[in-house]
Amino acid sequence: MQFNSYAFILCFLPITLLLYFVANRIKPVLGKFVIIIASIVFCLLGQSNMLIYLGISMLINYAFVLVNKRFKFTNKIILALPIIVNVGLLLYFKYLNFAITNINMIFGKEIPFMEIILPLGISFYTFQQIAYIVATERGDLENNNIIDYIAYILYFPKLVMGPIMDPVDYISQINQETRKQVDITNIAIGIKLFSLGLIKKVILADTFAKAVTWTYTNIYAATAMDCILLTMFYTFEIYFDFSGYSDMAVGISSMFNIDLPMNFDSPYKAISIRDFWKRWHISLTNFLTKYIYIPLGGARRGIILTYVNTLIVFLVSGLWHGANWTFILWGILHGLFSCFDRMFDKVEEKLFIPVRWFCTFAIVNMLWLLFSAQSVAQWKMILFKILFMQNTSISDGIISAFNLVENQFIYNMLGLNYLPNNVRGFNMLIFIMIASVVCFVPENNYRKRESLSIWSLLLATFAFIWGVLCLGAESTFVYYGF
Repeated sequence: MQFNSYAFILCFLPITLLLYFVANRIKPVLGKFVIIIASIVFCLLGQSNMLIYLGISMLINYAFVLVNKRFKFTNKIILALPIIVNVGLLLYFKYLNFAITNINMIFGKEIPFMEIILPLGISFYTFQQIAYIVATERGDLENNNIIDYIAYILYFPKLVMGPIMDPVDYISQINQETRKQVDITNIAIGIKLFSLGLIKKVILADTFAKAVTWTYTNIYAATAMDCILLTMFYTFEIYFDFSGYSDMAVGISSMFNIDLPMNFDSPYKAISIRDFWKRWHISLTNFLTKYIYIPLGGARRGIILTYVNTLIVFLVSGLWHGANWTFILWGILHGLFSCFDRMFDKVEEKLFIPVRWFCTFAIVNMLWLLFSAQSVAQWKMILFKILFMQNTSISDGIISAFNLVENQFIYNMLGLNYLPNNVRGFNMLIFIMIASVVCFVPENNYRKRESLSIWSLLLATFAFIWGVLCLGAESTFVYYGF
């Protein structure tokens, strides 16, 4: 089950909300059971086999927590054991066949592939399992119990695609008595955020996705201009898709009076790659900083080790995203550009800010192209097409992706009905303009989530109705398989 489905919006969410607050009125602990049961149902309706893995994983992790609580281990190897197990399981499910592929290619072997079904959301809840283990070892969770632990790991708004949440933050919130009662303001905030996230997904992300899919399907026949548009469109798609999901997740959680962390802060306004990673997938950046970068020494052990630590973090980030050399190279290149920023920060500060923004945005676009490509070779082929600019025409397949039934309604709403919308590419141009305005002009939805002006509520109502009407066939999120 996904957030952008009729079943979730019209049945699952309202029923779960009702049962949660009714259960809390009877006995507070019952509300946690509602969250757990609802999350299990959410998994069963999405990918039932993930529950088997999750159950075994949680059993192993909590067993270690109990044993450690009883014997108070101090040996670092023993304390690291559950983290090694979690990482090992992630490596097995995500990277074993990738490793076999490369071994066969390099050494000319014919090792058969393993039949592995990747548990949905494994990358996200593996990191949250690690966060919980570390929090208990550090004594940050003094009164932890198995109900709180299960509720934290399974909490459905963040289970499959994050945001990655600190266990101390979640457990402290779910145990606050004031958060167990219906809060109309939080429900209004939640509906507003959910609605804006929904419209990002079903109107913007899914439309750009059609153009991206067509271009990759016809990549050998694609023109240089097609490839330039592909780069721009995927940059828009992945942002509206993932930030749309995050807005929806934060909105859903707000209805339950649980505040999820901010995941995006207008990332395409960044003026350096380091600035970009302070704005993009913030919960992942915070996790990698807290659990990898700082333990390695951070920036405290000299400039060379700072660069090494930075590259290690971004290599892990690339591996975390997927089993393909494209993801690994994507992570390494982001790490190199981050080191470059640190190395020449004094020089960059003297540059005109629009120049810094343009260079950053161009690099991000180029690396998103690598992220979306099927192989490094395909990425290089697309870059060569762009570089040599042999054909500047735009293919009909890309243009037709923007010919939606809602277009005339959009023109009327924006007062553009007098424009020649039958001109070739006009619809595409309108979508590019709307996407650019949303990315570069307003403050992000999370920061202004508590603004409940009449205008914002009307906008949210309109977005919700329009988003629901435009759902059609359920489409998956880009990060859904991570």
